[in-house]
Amino acid sequence: MKPLPIIWQRLVSPEGRTCERCGATQQEMARAIARLTKVLLPLGMEPTLDIKEMDERSFKANPSESNRIWIAGKPMEQWLSASVGSSPCCSVCGTSECRTVEVEGTTFEAIPEKLLLRAALVAASQLLADDPTTRLP
Repeated sequence: MKPLPIIWQRLVSPEGRTCERCGATQQEMARAIARLTKVLLPLGMEPTLDIKEMDERSFKANPSESNRIWIAGKPMEQWLSASVGSSPCCSVCGTSECRTVEVEGTTFEAIPEKLLLRAALVAASQLLADDPTTRLP
């Protein structure tokens, strides 16, 4: 199986807590990975998820790195022609301005399954197109 690497990074406190938007993204990510596994199987591809934890020191130095997703080596926003912004967060993040993603005029604090699927499918199609050994069923 050809891997479709997905990396998701978010803040985790020393107590193991994360903020609401990262918690919501985690739930959406789980649904997206389950769907991608089924959809990509006939194409000989398999999503692989690597979850990275940021400590508080790294987060405070650069809060926009939390809740960040890379698919096939590129930031998710590149696959979606999206832009990155920020907005005040909550709880674990304190008063930090955390990452948001804007797609077609809509701003998302938590990343919904539909955006993850869209970005992953665009990335998968590009990987298949770039691979001279790809034979579609």
